[in-house]
Amino acid sequence: MNTNYIRIIAVLAYVILAPILGAFFDGLDRKISARMQRRVGPPITQPLHDLKKLFAKENVNVNKAQSFLILSYLVGTLIAGALFFSGGDMLMSIFLFSTSTMFLYFTCMVATSPYSTVGANRELLQALAYEPAELLTAVGFYLAVGSFKSLDIVSGKWSAILFLPGFFVAFVFILTIKMRKSPFDESTSHHPHQELIKGITSDLGARNYAIYTLTEYYENMYMLGVVALFFVNSNPWSYLGAVVAIFVLYFLEILIDNSSARVKSGLMIKQAWWVTFIAAGLNLLILMLIK
Repeated sequence: MNTNYIRIIAVLAYVILAPILGAFFDGLDRKISARMQRRVGPPITQPLHDLKKLFAKENVNVNKAQSFLILSYLVGTLIAGALFFSGGDMLMSIFLFSTSTMFLYFTCMVATSPYSTVGANRELLQALAYEPAELLTAVGFYLAVGSFKSLDIVSGKWSAILFLPGFFVAFVFILTIKMRKSPFDESTSHHPHQELIKGITSDLGARNYAIYTLTEYYENMYMLGVVALFFVNSNPWSYLGAVVAIFVLYFLEILIDNSSARVKSGLMIKQAWWVTFIAAGLNLLILMLIK
């Protein structure tokens, strides 16, 4: 099949399937979390029912710019994910992915609510914590494979994790920050145990909150796609290994989320940077020496 057709199919698959898979993982998260807390929990399909209910409600905006900004957040994430899953430039995809976060920041700032403002500022601090690891991950793939394109990475003979174990450790660590889970749920919380409660989503309104949730599903699938990139190679069986790795890591994220208390922003940044510079930095140094 023509490569262009494969890329189009990959983009369509991301656009259509990512929110469905994101909702499935969210439902799995709620179910497992409930079991850990000795509750029955909602059905796994509950997030889809919630999205449908939110989109059916009246559109209410605290500020007229909110709808435009939250849509820009969604579109930016879609473009970044489409570029990544179509085999495009991973570094450019990460830049677009990071840029889209700024639209979320401005969405919260225009609300003028103290909860939204504090949440927005904490979202920026989270970005400051995880972006070095994201950028270094792209650099690591380039040094290991010789290309920033995700298509070239998955076409390699060997899985990239054999050459990038330190980068993998750093990326998995910041995954908790990016998914806004404890102990790094600074800007918003999925559980009622934080003084900020919902933070960045406090004043979005029903439909805008639905768009935010939808974008979060796209973000999570993008991040899990990068995890898969460490394992996938030209051998078709490597895709099964990538799926197993994703489910194991997601379970660990749920376990950490339900067994740890939130830390302060300063400690979050220090821990993220230390792990990134030690694990990824040493790995980067080794790669540069053997190349």
